[in-house]
Amino acid sequence: MIDLSLQPDKNCPLCPRLMEYRDSNKQLYPTGWNAPVPPWGDQQAEFLIVGLAPGIKGANLTGRPFTGDYAGMLLYNTLVKYGFANGTYNADSHDGLTLSNCRIINAVRCVPPENKPTSQEEKNCRSFLLKEIQHMPHLKFILTLGVIAHKNILACFGRPVTSIKFKHGQFFQINENITIVNSYHVSRYNTSTGVLTTEMFENIILSIKEKLDIY
Repeated sequence: MIDLSLQPDKNCPLCPRLMEYRDSNKQLYPTGWNAPVPPWGDQQAEFLIVGLAPGIKGANLTGRPFTGDYAGMLLYNTLVKYGFANGTYNADSHDGLTLSNCRIINAVRCVPPENKPTSQEEKNCRSFLLKEIQHMPHLKFILTLGVIAHKNILACFGRPVTSIKFKHGQFFQINENITIVNSYHVSRYNTSTGVLTTEMFENIILSIKEKLDIY
């Protein structure tokens, strides 16, 4: 269930450039979501995955994180493999897929031009990210997909970007309850160039699964 008190308005005016881009996409894709994309998954979950922003032909059209574009294939197939999701991912928000002990969100809720939010746009959206973390009482692991997610999570915990450098496969304790984990983003570019392989990503999700099973 989505807690509307934690979400930006569907016509959120905080970022003029993103608002203009959103309006232009409503003309190009009139049947699409074309609004800030809400988180998906149970707030009682112990595991939070943080991405960059909605894809122009992915979550921006479907309204569900990582759904509709290439990035969702590796992410959701891996989550299914290790029990964090149930069903079959079909790149459709109505595919019947469900999450288990996992919640997914983007650091920036609206699709940015060229998939590149500005620092100010990240900052404008950060309060919603922080609220999500604060309203997950059982949270133990946060997986950041890429540098932008990493630095925004650090900011949510009051840590400067320079304090902990992003490193794929890194686990570090951010406070007494929560561990941050870094992974390269599951983008088509990263997977097609070999920056991130299926095995690399599966190893991270498996490690998180094994550590949660110990709790």
